[in-house]
Amino acid sequence: MAFLADALSRVKPSATIAVTQKARDLKAKGRDVISLGAGEPDFDTPDNIKNAAVDAINRGETKYTPVAGIPQLREAIAAKFKRENNLDYTPEQTIVGTGGKQILFNAFMATMNQGDEVIIMRPYWVSYPEMVSLCGGTPVFAETSIEQGFKLTGAELEKVITPKTKWLVLNSPSNPSGAAYTEAELREIADVLLKHPHVWVLTDDMYEHLTYGDFKYYTIAEVEPKLYDRTLTMNGVSKAYAMTGWRIGYAAGPLQLIKAMDMIQGQQTSGACSIAQWAAVEALNGPQDFIQKNKAVFQGRRDLVVSMLNQARGINCPTPEGAFYVYPSCADLIGKKTPAGKVIETDEDFVSELLEAEGVAVVHGSAFGLGPNFRISYAASEEMLEEACTRIQRFTASLV
Repeated sequence: MAFLADALSRVKPSATIAVTQKARDLKAKGRDVISLGAGEPDFDTPDNIKNAAVDAINRGETKYTPVAGIPQLREAIAAKFKRENNLDYTPEQTIVGTGGKQILFNAFMATMNQGDEVIIMRPYWVSYPEMVSLCGGTPVFAETSIEQGFKLTGAELEKVITPKTKWLVLNSPSNPSGAAYTEAELREIADVLLKHPHVWVLTDDMYEHLTYGDFKYYTIAEVEPKLYDRTLTMNGVSKAYAMTGWRIGYAAGPLQLIKAMDMIQGQQTSGACSIAQWAAVEALNGPQDFIQKNKAVFQGRRDLVVSMLNQARGINCPTPEGAFYVYPSCADLIGKKTPAGKVIETDEDFVSELLEAEGVAVVHGSAFGLGPNFRISYAASEEMLEEACTRIQRFTASLV
């Protein structure tokens, strides 16, 4: 009898974590490595948020919290959804988890039966299909393309819905592509969903505040109020507030679903870290002006990276609307050889040889379900990004 669970055979390790670790290992050996694999802002958490955490410690806010979150944070979450997304949720309709991952996992765990299908569009964040598989569901992939900006169309969605479909996962702006949906594009998706009342929507809005230019952000329950009763709107403080290590994600949705997720979390981790929750209260309720400043920095980095990558031979890099990733194609380099004679047969070969030759760590697109592409996180200094892109240009020029 096997000791480890059968479910583990359906799950792969996180490619983004693996690349980041490989870069760390090479650095430890003395290699000059620029790591652009991790999806983490390089800004520090703002001082007012850190001070709120210190104040919470000094007040003795160090005990267990209610499973679904401290009342003050649930009230702040409800106020945020009203203020920024025109969505009316009571605090009881909200839940706080240890990062967005836990929110998503608990939503799937609370709703998934064997054979239930979850629609995930390629390219996808690496954890979506693995979570679905761990919870006994079946990931079903909807196709997108570089030509359509890596966005799901209504026609493609219609094609993959079946009687077994339970959820559509909608991530805007997207990790890994940075694609963000306009109001009209969300309307097209909503119109299809209205024809299929058994399909719920899990919208991952983690990068909501990181959109560029004059892009106006919408979430799907805001665009189509008729979807309100079957939408879980997930968000968190990790990206916009530079709070990745604080591990606070949150969501709002129908009370029945929130109660089920609360019950699972009560048997799993109980409440998230009390200090991190108080910091998140300050993040949501406190000054927001630094977000615009950070966005301006990110936009400058995005423009630099897109420009330099498009000057690299054989690379095609679209300009994303949001997040802090680009998802360029290296299709024109497949079949080329390195100076040492190694043939680039896949995007995984491309990123592996790039790391070996130039010390630049990026993530291969096939890990996100769509290649031959690769993902670069531009949450790094302009100097580092410029050097990395120069190395990529040199590497692509060396291929024959």
